[in-house]
Amino acid sequence: MTREELKEILPHREPMLLIDNAQCEGTDTALGSYTVRGDEFFLQGHFPGNPVVPGVILCEIMAQACCVLLAGRTQGKTPYYTGINKVKFRRKVVPGDRIDIRCRLLKNMGSFYFAEGQASVDGKPAVSGEFSFALV
Repeated sequence: MTREELKEILPHREPMLLIDNAQCEGTDTALGSYTVRGDEFFLQGHFPGNPVVPGVILCEIMAQACCVLLAGRTQGKTPYYTGINKVKFRRKVVPGDRIDIRCRLLKNMGSFYFAEGQASVDGKPAVSGEFSFALV
């Protein structure tokens, strides 16, 4: 899916649409990517002269990639974060890096979804964690 196709699933718009493309792999796994350009709003003060993608943004990128698995279920609904667990940051992400995301839905209970995600740069782990969200 391109950014324009993602806008049909996600409510996010620039500057908060944080994945460039995504695709489903089977019924429970999503792959996505985002290339850090260097002019993003979240780099402006994090950190001057040494820009690093904030951890919370990396978590948001993983969650947005996972939402492609909900295509067809999001019509008229918005996915909201309800929890983030076991997040581990293993590598800093800087301008010029391409972030590759792999997310997997673990289960759902009604409108609540539980997932795990990993993001890597150059094949090396950058962040991983579990998260949950609700379709409201």
